[in-house]
Amino acid sequence: MQQKPYLEHADVQKILEAARAEAWTHHWAVSIAVVDDGGHLLGYFRLDGAPALSAEMAIAKARTSALGKRESRHYEEMINQGRVAFLSAPKLDGMLEGAVPITLHHHILGAVGVSGVKSNEDAQIARAGVAAVTPV
Repeated sequence: MQQKPYLEHADVQKILEAARAEAWTHHWAVSIAVVDDGGHLLGYFRLDGAPALSAEMAIAKARTSALGKRESRHYEEMINQGRVAFLSAPKLDGMLEGAVPITLHHHILGAVGVSGVKSNEDAQIARAGVAAVTPV
């Protein structure tokens, strides 16, 4: 039987703190979500001033990234290039840029999703969170 790594509570805290620090550095009011490899919420921050919709979008983006094992932007790009059938994909309702998977030794441990500013800025914050727990 194979064994796989997983995110521990301390990892989730590190991710959230690093992502929050990146957002604060730029004065970006966002929501930040961390999910496990099954898309289940492990940790969450909604920073002061973050739009209400960002709360749901951060979680949806993170779930999409974890279940799809890729950055959420890939789905947005496919749809924009004409693969509109992806809009009916089950359980993938955050198909916008802003979520990044957390990987270790080719295992998907989960994902970080961010929403509240421009999509590329959301992704920048998510990457800062992931970098806090993954080796360079």
